[in-house]
Amino acid sequence: MWADLQPIGRAAESGGYRRFAWTGADADCREWFRAQTKARGLDYEVDRNGNQWAWLGDPAAGDAVVTGSHLDSVPDGGAFDGPLGVVSSFAALDELRARGARPARPLAVVNFGDEEGARFGLACVGSRLTAGQLTVEAAHKLRDGDGVSLPQAMERAGYDPEAIGADPERLARIGAFVELHVEQGRALAETPHPVGVASAIWPHGRWRFDFHGEANHAGTTRIEDRHDPMLTYANTVLAARKKARLAGALATFGKVGVEPNGVNAIASLVRAWLDSRAADEATLAEVVGEIERAAVERGRRDGVEVRVTRESFTPVVEFAHDLRDRLAGLLGGVPVLPTGAGHDAGILSASVPTAMLFVRNPTGVSHSPAETAAEDDCLAGVTALADVLEGLACR
Repeated sequence: MWADLQPIGRAAESGGYRRFAWTGADADCREWFRAQTKARGLDYEVDRNGNQWAWLGDPAAGDAVVTGSHLDSVPDGGAFDGPLGVVSSFAALDELRARGARPARPLAVVNFGDEEGARFGLACVGSRLTAGQLTVEAAHKLRDGDGVSLPQAMERAGYDPEAIGADPERLARIGAFVELHVEQGRALAETPHPVGVASAIWPHGRWRFDFHGEANHAGTTRIEDRHDPMLTYANTVLAARKKARLAGALATFGKVGVEPNGVNAIASLVRAWLDSRAADEATLAEVVGEIERAAVERGRRDGVEVRVTRESFTPVVEFAHDLRDRLAGLLGGVPVLPTGAGHDAGILSASVPTAMLFVRNPTGVSHSPAETAAEDDCLAGVTALADVLEGLACR
């Protein structure tokens, strides 16, 4: 399975992946999922929001145990973030069958669409829509960098954008959702354990900073006459690093656009996106507020107007304690650790009991072509997931 999936959407120049929602690479990943479903004799369906499901047992029976993750990527992302969870889910079902396990509850594997938000700027679109955390109106307003709307992209890919929306009937079928994911960090690398259980997801969000200046000639405009938004932006990046470090939080400007984007022109606009995360919501709000104040203050000095828009926010997620503790017990007391990364499991946690397994990442690198995990650890993850599914769903 891993070998079949590995070349899809891989960029030759970087070695990273560009599996963006509703593109050709995404379609190829979806076809791979459908083929894996068919090869196992599972029932295949695509829900109203484009998420793919592979069912063992009758979905209508309810109280299903669902596992899976996503197949899309960040720009030039790694091979493991998302796909490891989907591949491991199919492999865990294979392991259950090899053991002769007899499920007493329906089992399913899911591939949630557009988890990374690389194309439209909002993470976990598929699961947010399903859980009713993203309205149809807001979803229809999403646009990519080329101005293509989400409905247009879905239509071009052969899906009906008018069908999207909250899906409480589907969520009511699910008794538990367990997502396996490569660890994004290296806490497990300091232990003898290849697998851990998630305790919580830090609150996190994305904010767009618009720095409005004045375009002018780079070679004729005196320094004192400039309204250069690039200066305000650069100072804000440094402020973000300082404010986050002092608060024990995280703040990253990882995406930026410049207009008119000419070598010999002073910019008229710098648009940049802040990703910030912290252990609690109060700290996160304080850090983002301090970054905004630093931007506005510097903007006054530079003659630049600063506007800040919150584009997404996910509050702290405490995974269901009973389910979390049961997983840790089924796996013999493995480490229980928090994460700063968002996941579909975090979105679904408001609607159904959810839990996560992490597979050890020796370097801690993620969202990069250098992301990796040892084969033995990946196989240990499959065994752990099979143990969990057997404990939750089988006689």
